[in-house]
Amino acid sequence: MTTIRITKEFRFEAAHALRGYDGPCRSIHGHSYELSVTVSGTPLADKGSPKAGMVMDFGDLKKIIKKNIIDTVDHALILNKDYPVEEVQKIKEVFCNVIWVDYQPTSENMLVDFSQKIMNLLPDGVRLHSLRLRETATSFAEWVAEDNG
Repeated sequence: MTTIRITKEFRFEAAHALRGYDGPCRSIHGHSYELSVTVSGTPLADKGSPKAGMVMDFGDLKKIIKKNIIDTVDHALILNKDYPVEEVQKIKEVFCNVIWVDYQPTSENMLVDFSQKIMNLLPDGVRLHSLRLRETATSFAEWVAEDNG
């Protein structure tokens, strides 16, 4: 059977800061992120199914990504939970939607996090092939399954 890849694109707004970074991104700043999710599989051969010919219904993929990624990060401030307690308190007083993560919230690390969340949510026979997270018009990071064994 033929393996096909399908891609669904998403957009979200989020802010982050790179604690300890030696450039301007150490300050809180935002991006209009674009996330591309590519999955692969064999199109369903069951002619009696309403999903016949599909690797996966785009609507089902959208529900998974929206619920488990987009609804969480959209309009959030994403920070490494390494901040000292006094700074955490100040941040909590000013920002109402803060996501504390165990990593430096770079696009690269966000993709690793997203990939781990998505992989186990896909239907049988559908594999996460790649993720691309565009941070600016000219900069993006990409996660590819075959590179990650």
